[in-house]
Amino acid sequence: MPLNGTRKMNDFRNFEDAAAHILQLLSQQMNINTLFIAKNDGQTNHIVKAINAEEELVTEGGIAPLEQTFCSLSIDYGEKPLVIEDISIDASAQRLEISSSFNNGSFIGIPIYRDNGEVYGTICAMDNVPFEFTEEHQRSLELMSSLLTYVLELESAQEQIQSLSSPLVPVADGIAILPVIGNVTARRAQTIIDRVLGKCAEAEVRYLVVDVSGVSQINSVVGEYLLKLVNTLKIIGVVPVITGIQPFMALKVPHFAEALSGILIEANLQTALRKLGFQLSNESKEKSGRR
Repeated sequence: MPLNGTRKMNDFRNFEDAAAHILQLLSQQMNINTLFIAKNDGQTNHIVKAINAEEELVTEGGIAPLEQTFCSLSIDYGEKPLVIEDISIDASAQRLEISSSFNNGSFIGIPIYRDNGEVYGTICAMDNVPFEFTEEHQRSLELMSSLLTYVLELESAQEQIQSLSSPLVPVADGIAILPVIGNVTARRAQTIIDRVLGKCAEAEVRYLVVDVSGVSQINSVVGEYLLKLVNTLKIIGVVPVITGIQPFMALKVPHFAEALSGILIEANLQTALRKLGFQLSNESKEKSGRR
């Protein structure tokens, strides 16, 4: 039975979403009790996604010492699928304490690699009764392992792109600029918020100029995210300054300007920085006058 999927690669929100879909595809081909994908750090094994048809042999979210799992045997075996037709008589399996729970069950597993060759984890199938793993099953697992490597690579590249697309540019002590450029989607807006808040804390930013002059598209959802960023900045003690608001933003998000009432809004970066410099000078003078 061929593996047929209807979703495109860019439909997946993240690796776990892709992992769940891949297990569903495999379950259509392999009439086996359990399919799962695990992640490990060399010490522990974490079950990322799992499907159990009847008996729950593997629990999604479960964590165990890597050396005491079948996954460790797959990793030691290498790039080809490790097939254990009968756990009760397999020498390598019998070294694991967990083997006593599987009687004469079956197991197949193959590592999932990152694009740099490091092991991410494994994709495996198992049952508590004998199961015949065909060559087609083995090829399918190899294919899915390669596909998951590709998904990991895409996810890593996307994270780098998102990081570059929301740079925090320091311009003076306590002052930084966040240039927002291009098409802002809801997902990207949330990424910007998550990254910027952490960077503001690390750099001890007191004034953040959010320049939206480079934004090409905006809608009400994205407008809400930008307002969320502004409000969250105020909560953590960072003074937000908005520059570059375009006329089309007011048309797309009618309440945008009204919601920014009380926030310093300037036409461009130059005037915003000049205004901040004036404020900071006054603050310095006031502090000096108190001494």
